[in-house]
Amino acid sequence: MSRKPQQGPLQGIRILDLSRLLPGPLATQMMADLGAEVIKIEDPKAPDYTRFFPPQKGSQSIFYLSINRSKKSVTLDLKSEEGKRQFFELVKTADIVVDSFRPGVLQKMGIDYESAKQHNEKIIYVAVTGYGYNGPYMQKAGHDLNYIGYAGILGLTGDEEKPVIPACQTADVAGGSYPAIVACLSALWARERTGKGQFVDVAMTDCVMPLLSMQMGELLNAGLNPKRGTPMLSGGMANYNVYKCKDEKWIALGSLEPKFWQGVCMMLGKPEWVPRMMPVPDMVKALKKDLQDIFLTKTRDEWVAAADGFDICLSPILELDEVPNDPHVQARDMFFEVEHADYGRIKGVNQPFKFSETPAQPSWGAPLMGEDNDLLKDLPS
Repeated sequence: MSRKPQQGPLQGIRILDLSRLLPGPLATQMMADLGAEVIKIEDPKAPDYTRFFPPQKGSQSIFYLSINRSKKSVTLDLKSEEGKRQFFELVKTADIVVDSFRPGVLQKMGIDYESAKQHNEKIIYVAVTGYGYNGPYMQKAGHDLNYIGYAGILGLTGDEEKPVIPACQTADVAGGSYPAIVACLSALWARERTGKGQFVDVAMTDCVMPLLSMQMGELLNAGLNPKRGTPMLSGGMANYNVYKCKDEKWIALGSLEPKFWQGVCMMLGKPEWVPRMMPVPDMVKALKKDLQDIFLTKTRDEWVAAADGFDICLSPILELDEVPNDPHVQARDMFFEVEHADYGRIKGVNQPFKFSETPAQPSWGAPLMGEDNDLLKDLPS
């Protein structure tokens, strides 16, 4: 398939992508969108199984298509000597290898960092795993839900009745994809200064824990151990909460600072409510009820319109199918469409960074398996 040249700040960086599922592939897609040459390497007999997840568009999984665009694809049997030889030839020309296997797997295959740096001492390996390369959980199976469970996030998410599963994969993305990008770029800058590559251990459980920096700081230094649903920013305040409206839709009220809360009271015609902002449990409970009662008198969009003349941090809670039509999302070009000769046009979330001098955007659709195997023909034999 013909492809337009990539553009963006990471032009000239070559990444070998051994990762599967969500965290690694999303990270490498974002770097590919930013101009890096990403070569996805798969076993021809056991490829990335997201290719087969439902629903599908043509012969390809929409899941796979959504997190593998702008990449190239080659197939290698890394258990064979010829496959390893070809892999190491690619390593000689690469800057970074990203993998998501459990610790020890690549070592058993003979393609781990220590083996690779014999062929390229400047190579950088970024390993994205659930629990990292040491510790008692190192070899435990896990998914996003397990990692946020260990990190304390799941224990604080929800209400007094039970934890609530987040709508998105928090550890996979916030603890995996984005930290993997930070790791890649940090190691590249370190190599620029030292001339040496290195191995970077990115554990999703570790990397999601900074999301609780404030709560952990209060626990470790002040002994504060809040119950689920009671922290100030997690349901413990009436003026920082969510409310149902007349049409069964919801609004988010984020009037945390006094000036915003005063604006809310003015909008509601309740100036006498201004002193009720204090986070005293009984007062909070009563204020939540009063706010809920009043917000049930109008539809969500009516409340959004009413708030338009006030600076009060009130916004609609959009359903997923409403997001693409939001005018601000559209103005920010947060959706993009790419085309592929075999599966047609596919829409997805655009890369989110706006560069003034090195603009970047998705280059092409996710590749078919082995679509770029011609790259292997150019390797030394």
